[in-house]
Amino acid sequence: MTSAGVERHYARSGLIEAIREGLKASGKELDRLSPADLAAIDEFHIRGRKATLELAAAVRPKPSERVIDIGCGLGGASRVLASEFGCRVSGVDLTPDYCRAAMAMAQWVGLGDKVDYQTGNALGLPFAARSFDIAWTQHASMNIADKPRLYAEAHRVLKPGGRFAIYDILQGPGGPVHFPVPWAREPSISHLVTPEEMRRLLETAGFEILSWRDVTAEGRDWFAEKNRQIRDKAVPPLNFSLLLGPDYRVMAENQERNLREGRIALIEAVGGRR
Repeated sequence: MTSAGVERHYARSGLIEAIREGLKASGKELDRLSPADLAAIDEFHIRGRKATLELAAAVRPKPSERVIDIGCGLGGASRVLASEFGCRVSGVDLTPDYCRAAMAMAQWVGLGDKVDYQTGNALGLPFAARSFDIAWTQHASMNIADKPRLYAEAHRVLKPGGRFAIYDILQGPGGPVHFPVPWAREPSISHLVTPEEMRRLLETAGFEILSWRDVTAEGRDWFAEKNRQIRDKAVPPLNFSLLLGPDYRVMAENQERNLREGRIALIEAVGGRR
């Protein structure tokens, strides 16, 4: 399936208004928001903001550095990097609805001058070679079949000595994935590789592995708690069902099962551009 299938999976009309209403229902005032107030929805990956901060600690961004967030989604990670570390971040995502919402939320929290977002394809990034100090991606490659080209593009836009920060869902040893899951309702837009394959592909693309951490257990425990909240009806007004619709409940259940049965793995890694 082409990238159009991926875009259809994530497309959500009226997303900005839905997020605004969710914030109001949560007791938040739009003119007094911080990036942390948005974390319940804009950190659209397992373990949310905590995972973002752990990956940032591994890559150590500096205020003077420029970052590209590949598959930026709603821009949660970019706003954390801009607010916590002072760096300038450019986000690229395939879904126009996400890019528009990302920019709106950046303006709500006063970061419109530190981040920017544009619709684009990770396999043909709209930036010149050697433009960035850090390339960043969280939970994007699962929808991308051509991983050699993905990693080649990250390498191309990085300066020599730049770092590639990755937090991804990979194929585990436990068998095929149970669908639907947050990144795919059926297998045609799901393209997982094993941790061994990912490491080999990164090295082939010209990266030296600087750090490598399996965080599958932490992700399993996080989803178990999320599903407990759903069962107890303790879900806040601002939650991932705004992005994925009413079938998010079964997606979350499958995600926990996939983690528990070893059908998916979570890896946090940093590669250095040679």
